[in-house]
Amino acid sequence: MDKPLEVLVGEWLIRRGLKLAVAESCTGGLISHRITNISGSSNYFLGGVTSYANEAKLNLLGVSPETLEKHGAVSAETVLQMARGVCTALGANIGISTSGIAGPTGGTPEKPVGTTWIGFSSADGEEARHFLFQGDRLAIKGQAAEAALQLLADHLQVVNI
Repeated sequence: MDKPLEVLVGEWLIRRGLKLAVAESCTGGLISHRITNISGSSNYFLGGVTSYANEAKLNLLGVSPETLEKHGAVSAETVLQMARGVCTALGANIGISTSGIAGPTGGTPEKPVGTTWIGFSSADGEEARHFLFQGDRLAIKGQAAEAALQLLADHLQVVNI
């Protein structure tokens, strides 16, 4: 691939006249950073919410307390609610979201360091993908941002949004 994912998804979003919003937890704004490194990204990127704490997920993105209680912050259910919530909050056609455990602390046997969920939501469908990334904190954050952009690219290439 000759172009970085953030360039490709920007071109596809412009071509389709779509607006993107991002809800980030474990990536801490890295996806938004990569997207806004591209000149002209204001034509398709509405903004992002870095919802690191559960309170932000609840209050800014509309994640339900029941979801956090039953499934935890790092779950398919949570990232889907985050992606939906950021679309609603910012008026976007497409939302992507991340939640994970970047380490080196915070892991459990059920959800070890590197466990990450990435969500996608649009009018044409939703998807949550599970990953187990390796490396230190910065490596895990970088891999999660790349995987989120890849999920977005996959949907923009295949789905008639």
